Amino acid sequence: MSAPKRVERPLSPFMIGPYYRPQMTSISSIMVRITGIATLGTVFLVVAWLLAAATSADAFAVVNGLLTSIVGDILMTAAAWAIWYHVLGRLRHLIWDLGYGVNVKANETMGMIMFIGATVLTVVTVLVV
Repeated sequence: MSAPKRVERPLSPFMIGPYYRPQMTSISSIMVRITGIATLGTVFLVVAWLLAAATSADAFAVVNGLLTSIVGDILMTAAAWAIWYHVLGRLRHLIWDLGYGVNVKANETMGMIMFIGATVLTVVTVLVV
């Protein structure tokens, strides 16, 4: 009796590229995790700003100067996008927990809505604030 023929294929979809085509569902899921970590970084910046304000005028001037500069504006705009994206991702999970939108087409649509919605909400946030 001969040995069974072994099929060479990847064991999991972590090999994005030649073996695995990224899909909207996987990209949006990964982005929710990344934006969660980015939001934590934003919290550290805001806490540093508050601590500097409580510590001394010189410390506050340094941190406030960073956060109100062009670099700070870019960081805070990116943080707003990350927060909105993460909020929409959590909303998507709530919809799934209620038993709705669990098919592939609905997941792809919700993924696109998350990207577009986070961008629109960030623009509105920047314009209002």
